[in-house]
Amino acid sequence: MTRHNLLPLLAVALLGAALAAGRGSGKKSVGANDVAVVGDRSISKQEFQKLLDQACATTKSQGQQCPQAGTEKYAALRKQAMQYLVQRAEFEQKADDLGLKITDADVEAQLLKIKAQYFGKGGKCDANCEQKYRAQIAKQNLTDEQVREDVRANVIQNKIYEKVTADVEVSDKEIEDYYKKNKQQYVQPASRDVRHILVKKKSLADQLHQRLLSGADFAALAKKYSEDPSSKTQGGKLTVSKGRQVPEFDKAAFSLKTREISEPIKTQYGWHIIQPLSAIKKERTTPLKEVRPAIRQQLVQQNKQDKMRKWVDETTKDFESKTTFQVGYALPATTGTTPTTP
Repeated sequence: MTRHNLLPLLAVALLGAALAAGRGSGKKSVGANDVAVVGDRSISKQEFQKLLDQACATTKSQGQQCPQAGTEKYAALRKQAMQYLVQRAEFEQKADDLGLKITDADVEAQLLKIKAQYFGKGGKCDANCEQKYRAQIAKQNLTDEQVREDVRANVIQNKIYEKVTADVEVSDKEIEDYYKKNKQQYVQPASRDVRHILVKKKSLADQLHQRLLSGADFAALAKKYSEDPSSKTQGGKLTVSKGRQVPEFDKAAFSLKTREISEPIKTQYGWHIIQPLSAIKKERTTPLKEVRPAIRQQLVQQNKQDKMRKWVDETTKDFESKTTFQVGYALPATTGTTPTTP
């Protein structure tokens, strides 16, 4: 549930179900025209309804029907809309606590990136790009001002993520422990270049086998008769890794001599004629030094997500006593995981 489909990052960063965890009624009063008060910020009924209307407009623009009031889908839509608005209010206030400043220039720069990505060419947004952008937001019942509100929320989330996770590091020991624990995933099995012809009937396989033994062109026969779409156009050529094919094929591919032509071999796919084209490349384990940078990057990202998730949970608890909902608008108490990568 995003206000519009121009900002997929908001779907990742701003609508986590974890933020609904433990919410309940507070002691602050909610105005008659509001749906909630989050800390020092009021969320108006007009703001909430506008978000629902825009979500429906987006749904219709994609050829789908908007959920009807009273249905489970409509209830889910209302919940997601409220989660979006509540979290946005929380993040705005937390950004102030963290001393973060979000300027109009920040918003403009982020919006320009979005325009260029979806409507521009070569990473730039020209007059045609701007025209496409205007047409799209009009189709989704949005104004440029409303889009900028969402972009600002996205900028806030990104800056919070950067601030909260700035000191995340990964030690050499963590990298080495991960490598040892997951060493099997760095094993490259034995491999071999082969070519084959796959047909459904044994009678045809026998005929082709005899023609090959008589000197017929393997590649030409594969292109004409083989029913394997992944190798047919390459004359039957493919590289196979030991243990990755059906057992009958695997056994023949790694036991035949180079250039030896197999008898027709039956598998669940039909009848194969196989010819190895190269020697077998032995199994190899990629050494730690070659994958260390990739492991470091993976663990840093994972640790950042864990730290951000913890921050989000703390933010949720912090606002529990500061959030009050209008009757009929409260978020149900749920638990979940909030994706936090900006």
